[in-house]
Amino acid sequence: MNYSAITYIIGWLLNFEAIFMTLPCLVAAIYGEESGWVFVITIFFCLLLGIPRTVHGLKNKVIQAREGFVTVALGWIIMSIMGAVPFVLSEAIPNWIDAVFETVSGFTTTGASILSDVEILDRCLLFWRSFTHWIGGMGVLVFILSVLPLRGGYHMNLMRAESPGPSVSKLVPRTQSTAKILYGIYIALTLLEILLLLLGGMPVFDALTTSFGTAGTGGFGIKNDSIASYSPYLQNVITIFMILFGVNFNLYFLLLIRKPKQALRSEELRGYLSIIAVTILVITFEISRLYGSIWDALRHASFQVASIITTTGFATTDFNLWPEVPRTTLIMLMFVGACAGSTGGGIKVSRFLILLKSLFKELHQYVHPTAVRKIKLDGRPVEHEVVRSVNVFMVMYILVFSLSVLLVGFDGKDLITNFTAVAATLNNIGPGLELVGPTQNFGGFSDGSKLVLIFDMLAGRLELFPLLMLFHPKTWKRF
Repeated sequence: MNYSAITYIIGWLLNFEAIFMTLPCLVAAIYGEESGWVFVITIFFCLLLGIPRTVHGLKNKVIQAREGFVTVALGWIIMSIMGAVPFVLSEAIPNWIDAVFETVSGFTTTGASILSDVEILDRCLLFWRSFTHWIGGMGVLVFILSVLPLRGGYHMNLMRAESPGPSVSKLVPRTQSTAKILYGIYIALTLLEILLLLLGGMPVFDALTTSFGTAGTGGFGIKNDSIASYSPYLQNVITIFMILFGVNFNLYFLLLIRKPKQALRSEELRGYLSIIAVTILVITFEISRLYGSIWDALRHASFQVASIITTTGFATTDFNLWPEVPRTTLIMLMFVGACAGSTGGGIKVSRFLILLKSLFKELHQYVHPTAVRKIKLDGRPVEHEVVRSVNVFMVMYILVFSLSVLLVGFDGKDLITNFTAVAATLNNIGPGLELVGPTQNFGGFSDGSKLVLIFDMLAGRLELFPLLMLFHPKTWKRF
Protein backbone atom coordinates (compact mmCIF):
# COMPACT_ATOMS: atom_id res chain seq x y z
CA MET A 1 0.00 0.00 0.00
CA ASN A 2 1.46 3.36 -1.07
CA TYR A 3 0.39 5.37 1.99
CA SER A 4 2.45 8.43 1.03
CA ALA A 5 0.60 8.77 -2.28
CA ILE A 6 -2.77 8.41 -0.53
CA THR A 7 -2.03 11.13 2.04
CA TYR A 8 -0.53 13.35 -0.69
CA ILE A 9 -3.69 13.23 -2.83
CA ILE A 10 -5.96 13.69 0.20
CA GLY A 11 -3.81 16.66 1.23
CA TRP A 12 -4.41 18.29 -2.14
CA LEU A 13 -8.10 17.50 -1.85
CA LEU A 14 -8.23 19.44 1.45
CA ASN A 15 -6.31 22.33 -0.09
CA PHE A 16 -8.78 22.57 -2.94
CA GLU A 17 -11.72 22.29 -0.57
CA ALA A 18 -10.31 25.32 1.21
CA ILE A 19 -10.14 27.15 -2.12
CA PHE A 20 -13.73 26.19 -2.92
CA MET A 21 -14.86 27.60 0.43
CA THR A 22 -13.65 31.07 -0.51
CA LEU A 23 -16.74 31.40 -2.71
CA PRO A 24 -19.29 31.17 0.15
CA CYS A 25 -17.02 33.61 2.03
CA LEU A 26 -17.47 36.01 -0.88
CA VAL A 27 -21.23 35.45 -0.83
CA ALA A 28 -21.29 36.25 2.90
CA ALA A 29 -19.35 39.45 2.24
CA ILE A 30 -21.73 40.49 -0.56
CA TYR A 31 -24.84 39.97 1.54
CA GLY A 32 -23.28 41.17 4.79
CA GLU A 33 -23.77 37.87 6.64
CA GLU A 34 -21.80 37.35 9.84
CA SER A 35 -21.95 33.56 9.47
CA GLY A 36 -19.24 33.79 6.81
CA TRP A 37 -16.66 33.46 9.60
CA VAL A 38 -17.40 29.73 9.88
CA PHE A 39 -15.95 29.22 6.40
CA VAL A 40 -12.82 31.18 7.33
CA ILE A 41 -12.24 28.86 10.29
CA THR A 42 -12.89 25.77 8.16
CA ILE A 43 -10.50 27.02 5.47
CA PHE A 44 -7.80 27.40 8.14
CA PHE A 45 -8.24 23.82 9.35
CA CYS A 46 -8.33 22.42 5.78
CA LEU A 47 -5.04 24.14 4.97
CA LEU A 48 -3.58 23.15 8.35
CA LEU A 49 -4.21 19.50 7.48
CA GLY A 50 -3.59 19.72 3.74
CA ILE A 51 -0.44 21.80 3.26
CA PRO A 52 1.93 19.65 5.41
CA ARG A 53 0.98 16.61 3.32
CA THR A 54 1.70 18.27 -0.02
CA VAL A 55 4.55 20.70 0.58
CA HIS A 56 7.31 18.08 0.16
CA GLY A 57 5.90 16.59 -3.03
CA LEU A 58 5.57 12.90 -3.85
CA LYS A 59 8.43 10.51 -4.56
CA ASN A 60 6.63 7.21 -5.15
CA LYS A 61 3.91 8.09 -7.67
CA VAL A 62 2.75 4.56 -8.42
CA ILE A 63 -0.90 4.09 -7.49
CA GLN A 64 -2.44 0.74 -8.35
CA ALA A 65 -6.17 0.04 -8.45
CA ARG A 66 -6.19 -0.79 -4.74
CA GLU A 67 -4.63 2.54 -3.76
CA GLY A 68 -6.93 4.34 -6.21
CA PHE A 69 -10.04 2.92 -4.56
CA VAL A 70 -8.81 3.66 -1.05
CA THR A 71 -7.74 7.21 -1.96
CA VAL A 72 -11.10 8.02 -3.50
CA ALA A 73 -13.13 6.49 -0.65
CA LEU A 74 -11.11 8.13 2.14
CA GLY A 75 -10.95 11.39 0.22
CA TRP A 76 -14.72 11.64 -0.11
CA ILE A 77 -15.25 10.78 3.57
CA ILE A 78 -12.72 13.37 4.79
CA MET A 79 -14.00 15.98 2.34
CA SER A 80 -17.56 15.45 3.60
CA ILE A 81 -16.57 15.70 7.26
CA MET A 82 -14.70 18.98 6.68
CA GLY A 83 -17.55 20.25 4.50
CA ALA A 84 -19.96 19.73 7.40
CA VAL A 85 -17.98 21.96 9.78
CA PRO A 86 -19.61 25.27 8.64
CA PHE A 87 -23.10 23.89 9.31
CA VAL A 88 -22.12 22.84 12.85
CA LEU A 89 -20.20 26.00 13.75
CA SER A 90 -23.02 28.24 12.50
CA GLU A 91 -25.53 26.06 14.42
CA ALA A 92 -27.64 25.84 11.27
CA ILE A 93 -27.32 22.06 11.76
CA PRO A 94 -25.92 21.60 15.29
CA ASN A 95 -26.02 17.78 15.27
CA TRP A 96 -22.84 16.33 13.75
CA ILE A 97 -24.53 13.32 12.14
CA ASP A 98 -27.19 15.55 10.60
CA ALA A 99 -24.52 17.95 9.31
CA VAL A 100 -22.48 15.11 7.80
CA PHE A 101 -25.66 13.63 6.29
CA GLU A 102 -26.45 16.96 4.62
CA THR A 103 -22.90 17.41 3.35
CA VAL A 104 -22.53 13.84 2.10
CA SER A 105 -25.87 14.30 0.36
CA GLY A 106 -24.43 17.41 -1.29
CA PHE A 107 -21.08 16.01 -2.43
CA THR A 108 -22.60 12.73 -3.63
CA THR A 109 -25.24 14.77 -5.54
CA THR A 110 -28.04 12.95 -3.71
CA GLY A 111 -30.08 15.93 -2.54
CA ALA A 112 -31.69 14.15 0.42
CA SER A 113 -32.06 16.63 3.27
CA ILE A 114 -32.73 16.59 7.00
CA LEU A 115 -33.84 20.24 6.91
CA SER A 116 -37.53 21.09 7.10
CA ASP A 117 -37.04 24.78 6.27
CA VAL A 118 -34.09 25.66 4.02
CA GLU A 119 -35.19 29.25 3.52
CA ILE A 120 -34.08 30.26 7.03
CA LEU A 121 -30.43 29.47 6.19
CA ASP A 122 -28.06 32.33 5.35
CA ARG A 123 -27.22 32.71 1.68
CA CYS A 124 -23.59 31.72 2.18
CA LEU A 125 -24.70 28.39 3.68
CA LEU A 126 -27.27 27.88 0.91
CA PHE A 127 -24.57 28.62 -1.65
CA TRP A 128 -22.15 26.11 -0.10
CA ARG A 129 -24.93 23.53 0.15
CA SER A 130 -25.65 23.80 -3.59
CA PHE A 131 -22.01 24.23 -4.59
CA THR A 132 -21.17 20.84 -3.05
CA HIS A 133 -23.36 19.36 -5.80
CA TRP A 134 -21.30 21.02 -8.51
CA ILE A 135 -18.03 19.94 -6.88
CA GLY A 136 -19.15 16.32 -6.52
CA GLY A 137 -20.92 16.07 -9.86
CA MET A 138 -17.89 15.55 -12.06
CA GLY A 139 -15.70 14.42 -9.18
CA VAL A 140 -13.24 16.46 -7.15
CA LEU A 141 -10.34 14.11 -7.91
CA VAL A 142 -11.03 14.46 -11.63
CA PHE A 143 -10.69 18.21 -11.04
CA ILE A 144 -7.40 17.71 -9.21
CA LEU A 145 -6.09 15.58 -12.09
CA SER A 146 -7.01 18.35 -14.54
CA VAL A 147 -5.09 21.15 -12.79
CA LEU A 148 -2.16 19.55 -10.96
CA PRO A 149 1.04 18.77 -12.89
CA LEU A 150 1.03 15.15 -11.75
CA ARG A 151 3.03 12.58 -13.66
CA GLY A 152 3.06 8.83 -13.66
CA GLY A 153 0.83 5.97 -14.72
CA TYR A 154 -1.66 6.09 -11.89
CA HIS A 155 -4.10 8.75 -13.08
CA MET A 156 -6.61 6.37 -14.63
CA ASN A 157 -6.86 4.31 -11.42
CA LEU A 158 -8.05 7.45 -9.62
CA MET A 159 -10.41 8.43 -12.44
CA ARG A 160 -11.89 4.95 -12.76
CA ALA A 161 -12.48 4.75 -9.01
CA GLU A 162 -14.38 8.05 -8.96
CA SER A 163 -16.17 8.16 -12.34
CA PRO A 164 -19.62 6.57 -12.62
CA GLY A 165 -20.27 3.72 -15.03
CA PRO A 166 -19.09 0.21 -15.90
CA SER A 167 -15.98 1.42 -17.75
CA VAL A 168 -13.91 4.59 -18.11
CA SER A 169 -11.57 5.29 -21.02
CA LYS A 170 -9.33 8.12 -22.12
CA LEU A 171 -10.70 10.64 -24.63
CA VAL A 172 -7.15 11.60 -25.60
CA PRO A 173 -3.80 9.88 -24.90
CA ARG A 174 -3.03 11.83 -21.70
CA THR A 175 -5.29 11.31 -18.68
CA GLN A 176 -4.75 14.90 -17.52
CA SER A 177 -5.98 16.19 -20.89
CA THR A 178 -9.04 13.93 -20.63
CA ALA A 179 -9.85 15.42 -17.22
CA LYS A 180 -9.50 18.95 -18.61
CA ILE A 181 -11.84 18.16 -21.51
CA LEU A 182 -14.46 16.69 -19.18
CA TYR A 183 -14.35 19.71 -16.87
CA GLY A 184 -14.37 22.09 -19.83
CA ILE A 185 -17.62 20.56 -21.09
CA TYR A 186 -19.03 20.56 -17.55
CA ILE A 187 -18.28 24.26 -17.01
CA ALA A 188 -19.58 25.25 -20.45
CA LEU A 189 -22.94 23.52 -19.92
CA THR A 190 -23.24 25.05 -16.43
CA LEU A 191 -22.60 28.57 -17.75
CA LEU A 192 -25.10 28.06 -20.57
CA GLU A 193 -27.80 27.03 -18.11
CA ILE A 194 -27.05 30.02 -15.86
CA LEU A 195 -27.41 32.33 -18.87
CA LEU A 196 -30.74 30.84 -19.96
CA LEU A 197 -32.12 31.01 -16.41
CA LEU A 198 -31.08 34.66 -16.13
CA LEU A 199 -32.79 35.39 -19.46
CA GLY A 200 -35.96 33.89 -17.96
CA GLY A 201 -35.90 36.40 -15.12
CA MET A 202 -34.43 34.18 -12.38
CA PRO A 203 -32.39 36.14 -9.79
CA VAL A 204 -28.61 35.71 -10.04
CA PHE A 205 -28.25 33.85 -6.74
CA ASP A 206 -31.11 31.50 -7.64
CA ALA A 207 -29.66 30.90 -11.12
CA LEU A 208 -26.24 29.99 -9.70
CA THR A 209 -27.48 27.61 -7.01
CA THR A 210 -30.08 26.00 -9.29
CA SER A 211 -27.51 25.45 -12.02
CA PHE A 212 -25.09 23.91 -9.53
CA GLY A 213 -27.83 21.47 -8.48
CA THR A 214 -28.77 20.69 -12.08
CA ALA A 215 -25.19 20.27 -13.32
CA GLY A 216 -24.30 17.90 -10.50
CA THR A 217 -27.73 16.24 -10.80
CA GLY A 218 -28.04 16.89 -7.08
CA GLY A 219 -31.32 18.61 -6.35
CA PHE A 220 -30.73 20.83 -3.32
CA GLY A 221 -33.14 23.73 -3.70
CA ILE A 222 -33.02 27.09 -1.98
CA LYS A 223 -36.80 27.18 -1.59
CA ASN A 224 -38.97 24.87 0.47
CA ASP A 225 -41.09 24.02 -2.59
CA SER A 226 -37.98 23.16 -4.64
CA ILE A 227 -38.69 24.43 -8.21
CA ALA A 228 -42.49 24.70 -7.98
CA SER A 229 -42.64 28.50 -7.55
CA TYR A 230 -40.62 29.25 -10.69
CA SER A 231 -42.20 29.97 -14.08
CA PRO A 232 -42.95 27.24 -16.65
CA TYR A 233 -40.12 28.60 -18.85
CA LEU A 234 -37.58 28.18 -16.05
CA GLN A 235 -38.91 24.72 -15.22
CA ASN A 236 -38.58 23.70 -18.89
CA VAL A 237 -35.00 24.98 -19.06
CA ILE A 238 -34.10 22.97 -15.96
CA THR A 239 -35.81 19.89 -17.45
CA ILE A 240 -33.71 20.11 -20.62
CA PHE A 241 -30.45 20.56 -18.73
CA MET A 242 -31.17 17.72 -16.31
CA ILE A 243 -31.49 15.46 -19.36
CA LEU A 244 -28.32 16.92 -20.91
CA PHE A 245 -26.25 16.36 -17.77
CA GLY A 246 -27.49 12.75 -17.70
CA VAL A 247 -25.79 12.04 -21.04
CA ASN A 248 -22.34 10.44 -21.25
CA PHE A 249 -19.87 13.34 -21.53
CA ASN A 250 -17.81 11.33 -24.05
CA LEU A 251 -20.62 11.95 -26.55
CA TYR A 252 -20.25 15.71 -26.16
CA PHE A 253 -16.55 15.29 -26.90
CA LEU A 254 -17.44 13.43 -30.10
CA LEU A 255 -19.71 16.32 -31.09
CA LEU A 256 -16.90 18.79 -30.40
CA ILE A 257 -14.52 16.94 -32.73
CA ARG A 258 -17.30 16.77 -35.36
CA LYS A 259 -18.19 13.12 -35.14
CA PRO A 260 -21.98 13.42 -34.65
CA LYS A 261 -22.77 10.12 -36.34
CA GLN A 262 -20.54 8.22 -33.92
CA ALA A 263 -22.18 10.00 -30.98
CA LEU A 264 -25.72 9.32 -32.19
CA ARG A 265 -24.93 5.62 -32.75
CA SER A 266 -24.65 5.17 -29.00
CA GLU A 267 -27.11 2.47 -27.91
CA GLU A 268 -27.02 3.83 -24.36
CA LEU A 269 -28.06 7.29 -25.56
CA ARG A 270 -30.90 5.90 -27.64
CA GLY A 271 -32.04 3.72 -24.73
CA TYR A 272 -31.81 6.65 -22.30
CA LEU A 273 -33.88 8.96 -24.52
CA SER A 274 -36.38 6.20 -25.35
CA ILE A 275 -37.00 5.46 -21.67
CA ILE A 276 -37.54 9.17 -21.01
CA ALA A 277 -39.97 9.57 -23.94
CA VAL A 278 -42.05 6.48 -23.10
CA THR A 279 -42.32 7.20 -19.38
CA ILE A 280 -43.26 10.84 -20.01
CA LEU A 281 -46.14 9.72 -22.26
CA VAL A 282 -47.35 7.12 -19.74
CA ILE A 283 -47.23 9.50 -16.77
CA THR A 284 -48.79 12.39 -18.72
CA PHE A 285 -51.75 10.19 -19.63
CA GLU A 286 -52.16 9.02 -16.02
CA ILE A 287 -51.99 12.45 -14.37
CA SER A 288 -53.77 14.54 -17.02
CA ARG A 289 -56.97 14.63 -14.96
CA LEU A 290 -55.09 16.13 -11.98
CA TYR A 291 -54.05 19.31 -13.80
CA GLY A 292 -55.85 22.07 -15.66
CA SER A 293 -54.56 21.15 -19.11
CA ILE A 294 -52.67 18.41 -20.92
CA TRP A 295 -49.74 20.82 -21.30
CA ASP A 296 -49.43 21.32 -17.55
CA ALA A 297 -49.54 17.55 -17.08
CA LEU A 298 -46.87 17.13 -19.78
CA ARG A 299 -44.66 19.79 -18.15
CA HIS A 300 -44.86 18.19 -14.69
CA ALA A 301 -44.41 14.67 -16.10
CA SER A 302 -41.39 15.71 -18.18
CA PHE A 303 -39.79 17.50 -15.24
CA GLN A 304 -40.23 14.63 -12.79
CA VAL A 305 -39.12 11.95 -15.26
CA ALA A 306 -35.99 13.98 -16.08
CA SER A 307 -35.41 14.67 -12.37
CA ILE A 308 -35.70 11.03 -11.28
CA ILE A 309 -33.92 9.22 -14.13
CA THR A 310 -30.98 11.64 -13.91
CA THR A 311 -31.17 11.33 -10.10
CA THR A 312 -31.36 15.11 -9.70
CA GLY A 313 -34.27 15.17 -7.28
CA PHE A 314 -35.81 18.58 -8.02
CA ALA A 315 -39.61 18.73 -7.93
CA THR A 316 -42.32 20.98 -9.39
CA THR A 317 -45.17 19.15 -7.69
CA ASP A 318 -45.79 16.61 -4.93
CA PHE A 319 -45.62 13.43 -7.02
CA ASN A 320 -46.26 11.46 -3.84
CA LEU A 321 -49.94 12.34 -4.45
CA TRP A 322 -49.97 10.93 -7.99
CA PRO A 323 -51.79 7.65 -8.82
CA GLU A 324 -50.03 4.31 -8.34
CA VAL A 325 -48.88 3.81 -11.96
CA PRO A 326 -46.93 7.11 -12.16
CA ARG A 327 -45.45 6.57 -8.69
CA THR A 328 -44.40 3.02 -9.56
CA THR A 329 -42.91 4.26 -12.83
CA LEU A 330 -40.82 6.84 -10.97
CA ILE A 331 -39.59 4.18 -8.53
CA MET A 332 -38.46 2.05 -11.48
CA LEU A 333 -36.62 5.06 -12.94
CA MET A 334 -34.79 5.48 -9.63
CA PHE A 335 -32.97 2.22 -10.27
CA VAL A 336 -32.31 2.79 -13.98
CA GLY A 337 -30.45 6.06 -13.54
CA ALA A 338 -28.65 8.08 -16.20
CA CYS A 339 -25.86 7.20 -18.63
CA ALA A 340 -22.40 6.02 -17.65
CA GLY A 341 -19.88 8.87 -17.73
CA SER A 342 -22.51 11.46 -16.78
CA THR A 343 -23.04 13.26 -13.48
CA GLY A 344 -26.15 11.14 -12.81
CA GLY A 345 -26.46 8.25 -10.38
CA GLY A 346 -28.41 4.99 -10.40
CA ILE A 347 -27.38 1.64 -11.83
CA LYS A 348 -26.87 3.23 -15.29
CA VAL A 349 -28.56 2.54 -18.62
CA SER A 350 -25.45 0.85 -20.04
CA ARG A 351 -25.46 -1.76 -17.28
CA PHE A 352 -29.09 -2.61 -17.99
CA LEU A 353 -28.31 -2.92 -21.71
CA ILE A 354 -25.44 -5.31 -20.97
CA LEU A 355 -27.63 -7.33 -18.59
CA LEU A 356 -30.43 -7.57 -21.17
CA LYS A 357 -28.00 -8.60 -23.90
CA SER A 358 -26.54 -11.22 -21.54
CA LEU A 359 -30.06 -12.56 -20.91
CA PHE A 360 -30.84 -12.80 -24.63
CA LYS A 361 -27.49 -14.47 -25.21
CA GLU A 362 -28.28 -17.14 -22.61
CA LEU A 363 -31.74 -17.75 -24.09
CA HIS A 364 -30.19 -18.04 -27.55
CA GLN A 365 -27.63 -20.48 -26.13
CA TYR A 366 -30.42 -22.74 -24.85
CA VAL A 367 -31.97 -22.87 -28.33
CA HIS A 368 -28.62 -23.20 -30.15
CA PRO A 369 -26.19 -24.88 -27.71
CA THR A 370 -23.27 -24.92 -30.17
CA ALA A 371 -23.64 -21.31 -31.29
CA VAL A 372 -20.96 -18.76 -30.46
CA ARG A 373 -22.45 -15.34 -29.82
CA LYS A 374 -20.73 -12.27 -28.41
CA ILE A 375 -22.37 -9.42 -26.53
CA LYS A 376 -21.98 -6.20 -28.49
CA LEU A 377 -22.61 -2.58 -27.58
CA ASP A 378 -22.48 0.11 -30.26
CA GLY A 379 -21.38 -2.54 -32.72
CA ARG A 380 -18.27 -3.48 -30.71
CA PRO A 381 -17.82 -6.65 -28.63
CA VAL A 382 -18.10 -6.09 -24.87
CA GLU A 383 -15.08 -7.56 -23.09
CA HIS A 384 -15.74 -10.43 -20.73
CA GLU A 385 -14.16 -8.41 -17.91
CA VAL A 386 -16.82 -5.70 -18.34
CA VAL A 387 -19.66 -8.25 -18.35
CA ARG A 388 -18.23 -9.89 -15.24
CA SER A 389 -17.91 -6.55 -13.44
CA VAL A 390 -21.53 -5.68 -14.28
CA ASN A 391 -22.74 -9.00 -12.87
CA VAL A 392 -20.67 -8.63 -9.70
CA PHE A 393 -21.86 -5.03 -9.30
CA MET A 394 -25.50 -6.13 -9.49
CA VAL A 395 -24.97 -8.84 -6.87
CA MET A 396 -23.28 -6.39 -4.50
CA TYR A 397 -25.94 -3.76 -5.22
CA ILE A 398 -28.76 -6.13 -4.27
CA LEU A 399 -26.96 -7.21 -1.10
CA VAL A 400 -26.23 -3.64 0.04
CA PHE A 401 -29.77 -2.52 -0.83
CA SER A 402 -31.43 -5.40 1.00
CA LEU A 403 -29.27 -5.06 4.12
CA SER A 404 -29.87 -1.29 4.20
CA VAL A 405 -33.66 -1.69 4.01
CA LEU A 406 -33.46 -4.22 6.86
CA LEU A 407 -31.34 -1.96 9.08
CA VAL A 408 -33.43 1.14 8.43
CA GLY A 409 -36.53 -0.93 9.18
CA PHE A 410 -35.61 -0.98 12.89
CA ASP A 411 -36.85 2.62 13.08
CA GLY A 412 -40.39 1.27 12.73
CA LYS A 413 -41.40 3.27 9.68
CA ASP A 414 -43.56 1.82 6.87
CA LEU A 415 -42.03 -0.31 4.12
CA ILE A 416 -42.60 2.21 1.30
CA THR A 417 -40.78 4.90 3.28
CA ASN A 418 -37.86 2.59 4.10
CA PHE A 419 -37.64 1.08 0.61
CA THR A 420 -37.70 4.42 -1.21
CA ALA A 421 -35.40 6.07 1.35
CA VAL A 422 -32.71 3.48 0.58
CA ALA A 423 -33.47 3.66 -3.16
CA ALA A 424 -33.20 7.46 -3.04
CA THR A 425 -29.87 7.44 -1.21
CA LEU A 426 -28.14 4.44 -2.81
CA ASN A 427 -29.10 5.76 -6.26
CA ASN A 428 -28.25 9.37 -5.26
CA ILE A 429 -31.71 10.72 -6.08
CA GLY A 430 -32.97 12.62 -3.03
CA PRO A 431 -36.72 12.37 -2.51
CA GLY A 432 -38.57 9.09 -2.12
CA LEU A 433 -42.21 8.45 -1.26
CA GLU A 434 -44.43 8.70 1.82
CA LEU A 435 -42.42 10.10 4.79
CA VAL A 436 -39.44 10.95 2.54
CA GLY A 437 -41.50 12.35 -0.33
CA PRO A 438 -40.71 15.60 -2.18
CA THR A 439 -42.41 17.74 0.49
CA GLN A 440 -40.87 15.77 3.41
CA ASN A 441 -37.31 15.17 4.61
CA PHE A 442 -35.04 12.56 6.21
CA GLY A 443 -34.89 14.25 9.61
CA GLY A 444 -37.27 11.72 11.18
CA PHE A 445 -34.78 8.85 10.97
CA SER A 446 -32.66 7.88 13.96
CA ASP A 447 -28.93 8.61 13.98
CA GLY A 448 -28.23 4.93 13.32
CA SER A 449 -30.42 4.90 10.23
CA LYS A 450 -28.84 8.14 9.04
CA LEU A 451 -25.41 6.51 9.25
CA VAL A 452 -26.71 3.64 7.10
CA LEU A 453 -28.09 6.13 4.57
CA ILE A 454 -24.81 8.11 4.64
CA PHE A 455 -23.00 4.89 3.75
CA ASP A 456 -25.52 4.27 0.95
CA MET A 457 -25.01 7.74 -0.51
CA LEU A 458 -21.23 7.32 -0.59
CA ALA A 459 -21.45 3.75 -1.87
CA GLY A 460 -23.87 4.77 -4.61
CA ARG A 461 -21.78 7.72 -5.80
CA LEU A 462 -18.53 5.71 -5.77
CA GLU A 463 -20.12 2.63 -7.39
CA LEU A 464 -19.87 0.44 -4.25
CA PHE A 465 -16.39 -1.04 -4.55
CA PRO A 466 -14.13 1.86 -3.43
CA LEU A 467 -16.10 2.16 -0.19
CA LEU A 468 -16.38 -1.60 0.35
CA MET A 469 -12.60 -1.93 -0.14
CA LEU A 470 -12.11 -0.04 3.12
CA PHE A 471 -13.63 -2.98 5.01
CA HIS A 472 -11.44 -5.65 3.39
CA PRO A 473 -8.59 -6.62 5.78
CA LYS A 474 -6.07 -7.27 3.01
CA THR A 475 -6.58 -3.79 1.60
CA TRP A 476 -4.33 -2.34 4.27
CA LYS A 477 -1.49 -4.88 4.05
CA ARG A 478 1.82 -3.92 2.48
CA PHE A 479 2.71 -6.16 -0.43
